[in-house]
Amino acid sequence: MPANKKYLTPSPWQRFAKISAAILGGLIVAVMFHMALASWFNHVAVIITSTFSAFILWAILMVFAFLGKNGWKIWGIYLLTSVVFGVVFYFGNQINPIV
Repeated sequence: MPANKKYLTPSPWQRFAKISAAILGGLIVAVMFHMALASWFNHVAVIITSTFSAFILWAILMVFAFLGKNGWKIWGIYLLTSVVFGVVFYFGNQINPIV
């Protein structure tokens, strides 16, 4: 039984934005989150834990990308979130340098 047409995204650009945000954007946010954690906490423990938790976070972010109506807004949210985690990572490395 095919999907109901009213629930499908009609624009191919919106479909591309959602798919790319789910795969690439979700991965970028998951990795940046764990990098920010590793700069403030014990980096060995965070890296070991991230092998599982990054995949789970990535899967959750993939689902959220398809729940949104506009794929470009999802991209914006993911990029803004990754920039925030990047700033946290930068300041974490300035205060707690890994030697």
